[in-house]
Amino acid sequence: MFPRIPSYLPTTLPDLLTTVRVRLLFLWRRLLPPPDRERRAEVQLQLRDASEPDFDYFVMVLLSCTIATLGLLIDSAATIIGAMLVAPLMSPILGLGLASIRGDTILLRNAAAALIRGALLAVALSVVITWVNSKLPFISLQELPLEIVARTRPSPIDLGVAVAGGLAATFALVQPNLSAALPGVAIATALMPPLCTIGIGLALGDWEVASGATLLFITNAVTIAASAIALFFAMGFSPRRKEGEGLLPHSLVISAILTAVLLAPLGYQSYQFVQQAQRSALINDVLREEVAKIADVELVSVSSNQVGDTLEIEMTVRTIEPLNYQDSVALREAIDVQLQQPVQLRINQVFAARLDPRIPPTQTPTPQLSITPTLTPTSTATSAPTLTASSTATASPTPTPALAVLSNTYGQASISLRQSPGGPTIGYLSRGAILTVLYGYEIVDGWVWIEVQDAGGRIGWIPQFYTELLVAPATATATVAQ
Repeated sequence: MFPRIPSYLPTTLPDLLTTVRVRLLFLWRRLLPPPDRERRAEVQLQLRDASEPDFDYFVMVLLSCTIATLGLLIDSAATIIGAMLVAPLMSPILGLGLASIRGDTILLRNAAAALIRGALLAVALSVVITWVNSKLPFISLQELPLEIVARTRPSPIDLGVAVAGGLAATFALVQPNLSAALPGVAIATALMPPLCTIGIGLALGDWEVASGATLLFITNAVTIAASAIALFFAMGFSPRRKEGEGLLPHSLVISAILTAVLLAPLGYQSYQFVQQAQRSALINDVLREEVAKIADVELVSVSSNQVGDTLEIEMTVRTIEPLNYQDSVALREAIDVQLQQPVQLRINQVFAARLDPRIPPTQTPTPQLSITPTLTPTSTATSAPTLTASSTATASPTPTPALAVLSNTYGQASISLRQSPGGPTIGYLSRGAILTVLYGYEIVDGWVWIEVQDAGGRIGWIPQFYTELLVAPATATATVAQ
């Protein structure tokens, strides 16, 4: 039966509020007819059975927590989503919402016990998995994966996601023609990964990670339960209103207050996050502007960290000519002025060669040695001639670049093509590879290094003794004088 709309015009404030409430309720019932009594009883019995903390429930918690923890450690969003398909956390939290609005103490006790025990079990298991990985490092955690970091900084956006997930799961549960599986995945996504992140933070001794994930879990749990209470009430699951009771049930008012209270820490963390993002953007803009003033230098990456009053900046630049000490001092002073605070600057340089196909290779003189041995007699008893050699060096122009072959790798399958003489490896060259010898020539630690380009266009440095030039060898002429 639809509520009856009063036909008279209200003259007092209570009558006006009652009329507005009745009209809104009438429009809501026209838009979404409430389920009948049999369907409401069926939903309540279904949540009672699903919220029971039995053996099957804990097995699914263990399995979903294992998958989610490993997905967080390997930074795989797909693995984390897959873990949610088996997470059983939807029913207990929806059971809390329905029990609060209906006053069902049995359902409230079972759902709370299932949620708390499941949460503690998930945290403990994630601690064990992370600890075992630290002892047998299958996964190296040089830095925290992004999937973990993303769950340590809750914001009002996370609260909005939890509200939408709770409403979707409640609506799909009540409507018999909809499946609650997919909304249940949304709820599990909001609950299980934060629980696993808490365990990872505890195992690593990182209290910032553990506290941030704890705040996210509490936010999601309270918000999902509050949204479930609100939708259950709107769809007619609340008991009859008692005499003297307000327009809204007490459980709904309490959940709304708790949700509003959670906005305070979330808003503060969001403010800090926005301030940090703005600061990082300012630092990037200043560095990009100052580096652009240096010829043939390009900014690649920037990382910063505030230590006391000093801002530590580590930047990577790509350059053709190496920066000298005066360049780094001038750059740091310019950044100090722009940011108006002391800066500690570290510069990593990546050297690059610039080639222009419009400019042909130049002719460079290459010294060639010609040896002319001469035979001179000596005044000894045997008058044996002694062979002495005199050499003269003449320079003849040889065009560069020249072609060379990687003739000997001294038993190795390949040699390293390096970014600079003795620098990091950028590729590998096999024996017999044809190389173009470029203009670079340096002696480092007694080794002669030459700059080469392989058939794939990669440019780097290798020791000269590995190569053999594809040119005609120099000839020696000998004259004998008697």
